[in-house]
Amino acid sequence: MSAQIIPSKTQAETGLADAYGAAKAKLPGNAEIVKLREDAFSAFTESGLPHRRIESWHYTDLRTIMREALPVAPAPSASAIEALRKEIGTGLTQKLVLVDGVFVPELSDTLPAGVTVRSLASVLAEGKADFIPLISGMGLGSADPIVALNAAMMQDGVVIEVAPGAAIADPINLLYATGTATPTACFSRSLVVVGQGASVTVCESSIGEGSRTGQTFGALIFSVGDEANVGHTLSLTKTAVGSVRLETFIVELGTKAKFDSFALIAGSGLVRRQIFMRFAGDESEGAVRGVSLLRGKEHADTTLFAEHVGKSCIGRETFRYILDDEATGIFQGKIRVAPGAQQTDGKMLSRALLLTDMVAMNNKPELEIFADDVACGHGATCGGLSEDQIFYMQARGIPYADAESLLLEAFAAELADDIPHESLVEVFRAEIAAWLALRVKA
Repeated sequence: MSAQIIPSKTQAETGLADAYGAAKAKLPGNAEIVKLREDAFSAFTESGLPHRRIESWHYTDLRTIMREALPVAPAPSASAIEALRKEIGTGLTQKLVLVDGVFVPELSDTLPAGVTVRSLASVLAEGKADFIPLISGMGLGSADPIVALNAAMMQDGVVIEVAPGAAIADPINLLYATGTATPTACFSRSLVVVGQGASVTVCESSIGEGSRTGQTFGALIFSVGDEANVGHTLSLTKTAVGSVRLETFIVELGTKAKFDSFALIAGSGLVRRQIFMRFAGDESEGAVRGVSLLRGKEHADTTLFAEHVGKSCIGRETFRYILDDEATGIFQGKIRVAPGAQQTDGKMLSRALLLTDMVAMNNKPELEIFADDVACGHGATCGGLSEDQIFYMQARGIPYADAESLLLEAFAAELADDIPHESLVEVFRAEIAAWLALRVKA
């Protein structure tokens, strides 16, 4: 009988184990949460940091890339909070501020009637039975080692409850900030529970250098009630060179619920965004879109799993990449149609523009269908800008560089134009234009 080969722990895995051992007694939560943490860390320990032999992590070998585990960020100091108060200013309204993963009420705004906000730490301390499955992610992503690590180490976050029937007109802004000058690691998990028939938009963004110059293990979970209408945006930009940002996005939709999400990724270092989405109720609709703008040796990985359980659901997943210099883009997407999820309508598409011969784009779309009355499809394209289109514009007096920028901007901004809030469309169009302007200068 051959002996089992047990891989040795890397320095980063040993550091994470030491960090959990030192922090677990201080992490918030009652006895049931303590068990949840222990089970989650055992699952992480069994698999270790994900590597290329794990199919969903094949193109982002974190075990090789992440050489060390940075020290866990401390709670923000009073001086750090005061400094951030000046940096945040008064531009954003309805903001909820997390500093190094910790919810800071004194930097946050009071939200309108119909919305309740609590820190994750206080909810974990209460340990109410009805919240534990929601905080756990409702079983979505449970097999992923980074989701497990986040569950074990979650320090804080926010829990937002939108009352049934409430209509929140202006977006709720989740703002991520950094209160430490030295690179650290932070583990946050936030939950948004939207009641039946309610409507709300939640926006994620960062200040400073993308909020993180170290290692971020973040998770945002949506539980969307029947007939609710929810919008979401994420601006994941300006991350620093050498940073590692691992973001998990979990969504479960009730009957006749509608969900629309747009994300912009443009920053240095490594970014991995993994999306787990379940169409649990009948006749629900979900659209997830994203644009990644990459240059230099930046690495951005979007991995999506969309599970159709309810009948007559509509899913749309659309992602676009612009790759320059020696950047690497990854899109992995799987649509799974469960037995009985008849009349599912699911479509997934990834398109990439490759601006040099040195870039790399990895596409891996999949369908897994166990129902016989469905309309599902996927597609992936890679290529350069159309020389015919550029020639057409040059023939009308537009210089080559301007023609190229206009085509790139149109390619990227088209997905942002579908955001229901015009003010948010303008914000993302400005960010896309700023990225293109830097490219022209370079």
